[in-house]
Amino acid sequence: MSTNHNPFHMAQRQLDEAAKVLKLDPAVHELLRWPMREFHVRIPVRMDDGSVKVFEGFRVQYNNARGPTKGGIRFHPEETFDTVRALAAWMTWKTAVVDLPLGGGKGGVVCNPKEMSAGELERLSRGYIRALGHYIGPDIDVPAPDVYTNPQIMAWMMDEYVRMKGGHEPGVITGKPVQLGGSAGRGDATARGGIYTVREAARVLGIELKGAPAAIQGYGNAGQFAHNLASDLLGMKVVAVSDSKGGIYNPAGLPFAEVLTHKQRLGSVVGFPGAETLTNEELLELDVVVLFPAALENVITEGNAGRIKAKIVAELANGPTTPEADAILHERGVYVIPDFLCNAGGVTVSYFEQVQNAYGYYWDEATVHERLDRKMTIAFQAVHEAAQRHRVHTRLGAYVVAVSRVAEAMRLRGWV
Repeated sequence: MSTNHNPFHMAQRQLDEAAKVLKLDPAVHELLRWPMREFHVRIPVRMDDGSVKVFEGFRVQYNNARGPTKGGIRFHPEETFDTVRALAAWMTWKTAVVDLPLGGGKGGVVCNPKEMSAGELERLSRGYIRALGHYIGPDIDVPAPDVYTNPQIMAWMMDEYVRMKGGHEPGVITGKPVQLGGSAGRGDATARGGIYTVREAARVLGIELKGAPAAIQGYGNAGQFAHNLASDLLGMKVVAVSDSKGGIYNPAGLPFAEVLTHKQRLGSVVGFPGAETLTNEELLELDVVVLFPAALENVITEGNAGRIKAKIVAELANGPTTPEADAILHERGVYVIPDFLCNAGGVTVSYFEQVQNAYGYYWDEATVHERLDRKMTIAFQAVHEAAQRHRVHTRLGAYVVAVSRVAEAMRLRGWV
């Protein structure tokens, strides 16, 4: 992995920019550049054929000045420790920018869940908690689902934690099934929060979204919900979507239900009737009003930023835009809603889940949506105002808001 595209190095460079704007004390800056605590674990799992396979796992607790660390667990064959570090850093800024009383964390296991049975996944999930259970908890570090993990995996993890600790502590994990203390409205929360920020961006830019074209790179959970909600809540016309196998384009619009059915039936959006085929790279450069990068890191770089035609780039993925590309997009007047603001709806509703778990009373979906809307709107306004005040691009504006909040918490605690 090159230094330029190492996600943790990218996260550090983004922080360094904010430190200059804020004129951070050098000790504060240095403390914020590195995780507070890191774990490497080995997890032995008995496979269905009777053999034992040892998996490598990670957990990073980046900073807990504002509260317990919080962040997902990823199961991925190409998971790296620096990716987990970067995501834990971004979670720190994400919880701060939406003003949650939490810090940032992240976890991962190097595995290919697509090649594992349900029984093997359960044993791996429980093994991960056995390895780290003494270092997590509702008041310490709260995991959640992420790439290739889901509510069922969270249920197994919660159950294993309860077996270790005794008692009933549903708040140790969020993203659980509703029947086990999960929150209504969690499923589409990441995309829904992003849609609320797009609405606010269009408002400050004076852009009419009804009937406006949008493109979505990445058709996993966030991308699928973004397709539905962009149409349903904003009246937008989604003209292109893509997944790892390629993309589809129809200037007349792509109907959500039919595309989703096609994807579920064939495993890809490619081949959808009546649509042209295009690559993921071509999708990014379409002439649309809103572009949703909802897939991988580092897809908008200095090599293609000059060809991005969207007026708003709404980053539902983590780290899709490199620092060099940020500068180019800002210079060209493209309004970027940075990842740790745009996709903060998921952690916000996860926080709502923790609150509901703590006092044993659960909200209906309409209440969750209303409170999420309020949180995301206030956060967007704070970031937009910071960017305008400091005359910087929006990602740097988001960093200024988040880093200043974490730094102040550290100062008040007497850490620095």
